[in-house]
Amino acid sequence: MAEDTVLRAEGVSAGYGKKVVVDGLAFEVRAGEILTIIGPNGAGKSTVLKSIAAQLPLISGRVSICGGDLSSMKESDISRRLSVCLTDRIDAEKMTCSDIVSTGRYPYTGRLGLLTDGDRAAVREAMELTGTAYLADTDFRCISDGQRQTVMLARAIAQQPQVMLLDEPTSFLDINNKLRLLTVLRELVRSRNIAVVQSLHEIDLAQRFSDKILCVHSGKADRLGTPEDIFSDGYISGLYSMTSGTFNGLFGTAEAERVTGRPEVFVIGGGGSGIPMYRMLQRRGTAFAAGVIHENDLDFPVAAALSAELITEKSFESVSAESLRRAKELIDRCGSVICTVKSFGQMNLANKELAGYADSLGKLRGSI
Repeated sequence: MAEDTVLRAEGVSAGYGKKVVVDGLAFEVRAGEILTIIGPNGAGKSTVLKSIAAQLPLISGRVSICGGDLSSMKESDISRRLSVCLTDRIDAEKMTCSDIVSTGRYPYTGRLGLLTDGDRAAVREAMELTGTAYLADTDFRCISDGQRQTVMLARAIAQQPQVMLLDEPTSFLDINNKLRLLTVLRELVRSRNIAVVQSLHEIDLAQRFSDKILCVHSGKADRLGTPEDIFSDGYISGLYSMTSGTFNGLFGTAEAERVTGRPEVFVIGGGGSGIPMYRMLQRRGTAFAAGVIHENDLDFPVAAALSAELITEKSFESVSAESLRRAKELIDRCGSVICTVKSFGQMNLANKELAGYADSLGKLRGSI
């Protein structure tokens, strides 16, 4: 085991009773790393976290924290090293948000649970970090689900652990607060040299905020690697058994299912200008063709995912006479042409010619 490894799972089978939900878990997480667990609904992400947190007994295998076997550690020792933020509801009658966060200090307060000045300072710092200080005196039952999620994160931070386990910490949060929370986690991991193991449904955020990704699927740990390893070769589409639409691993974006059939509209795009039009036509159920798009163009991934027919050109090459001819044939078959490009560079002057050709046929909608 590497010296800075703080959490290690070896040959772990996780589940309920004798029923195995996820088998073959083996990974290490070092101080200063974020490991994110992803996989389809029902794959066992929460079960894995509960097992690592000793909330479920392991069916087989071993989990160690800071070199100590979790199964033989005292609960008080575990709680000083490991904080847990799961999706389970907690009973918080007549407790303020500050009271909830303060419970994160109980591993250090002794039997009476009396907070020292240092404990109160840790609580304040955690609430300030998570942007929940303004809720300190608010009844925990009277805040939104998203606010509860963030308060519970503050509780986990106040515990000052070496490992944090978080089950879907971004659930119920708007996009700004999702990004804020994950940014706070990343800064905590770096500044305090702790480790985070979390599950996320937002795989685009997993790609951007993780050091390692563990994929669970069909009852097993399917793949473990860096985001660059995981988001390649169409693996994500297979992991989620995608049949409705596509996922682009390079950009971390999903597109709806294309409309097939004979194209009704030809879109002359490029430089990202065509993307809103491609998506609008798809939403309306209109089959469309697009071109001529260079393979390194911003438009290319979306056009390839959504168009019924696509005319492409190799990266950094001028549009060939053959591509131009094929595009004109498609324009002849389409009822209208939409040009989203406002100005044409040297590499796509052929598209300007296409727009002029469509205009001469009375089919052009948009600007040349």
